[in-house]
Amino acid sequence: MSLLSLATVAKHFANGVEALRDLSFDLAAGEFVSLLGPSGCGKSTALRLIAGLLPPDGGMIGWPHGKPPIGFVFQDATLMPWTDALTNVRLPLDLQHVPRKAGNERAAVALARVGLSDFAHAYPRELSGGMKMRVSIARALVARPRLLLLDEPFAALDEPSRAALNDDLLRLWREDDLTVIFVTHSVSESAYLSSRVLVMTPRPGRIAADIALPSGPRTRLSAEFLEIERRIAAALPSADSAA
Repeated sequence: MSLLSLATVAKHFANGVEALRDLSFDLAAGEFVSLLGPSGCGKSTALRLIAGLLPPDGGMIGWPHGKPPIGFVFQDATLMPWTDALTNVRLPLDLQHVPRKAGNERAAVALARVGLSDFAHAYPRELSGGMKMRVSIARALVARPRLLLLDEPFAALDEPSRAALNDDLLRLWREDDLTVIFVTHSVSESAYLSSRVLVMTPRPGRIAADIALPSGPRTRLSAEFLEIERRIAAALPSADSAA
């Protein structure tokens, strides 16, 4: 079932940058799709257009069965430094006027799901980078979205933290039957996480390749995984292929 359809979407900025041109793809419910491409190719812009944070300048963004609830995880954790993890996670529920007691209960469950039950009353300054990102993911999930958008959330983390969060994200995707769009510039990360990889051209961004990946868990450094990485890397366009 098609959840989202982008048709010839374009975006220009006031400084003259043409971020996207003729960006077109469909997204089925339940997919884990990575948007992969070089820095500046419009991946984050595409995510913000889908979320409704920016308007397109051309083309169409369609929701065949109505726009679902959306959760957004930014590259920076964007936590409120003056309050604790529980209150940060509860913020979307506060905005929905959920009663405080019920909001606290749901926020506590969300923190437990990302392994931070013991840090509910810790402030952001007391958390590591990986823990801050876990709080951000819990905040995105607490309102029970059907579509989860993530904008390079693990780019600044060390490899062990990044690998652990990759595994946790896959678990949450399966448990909640989510649809995910994940922005990354890492071939390895897209190969490990995705059911499908959309490779974007250099700016102005559009789809250069649409790669469906085998279903089922993957083991890093296996022959099968290395072949998936090779296929994705081979589809990346060179910088001089920009229009």
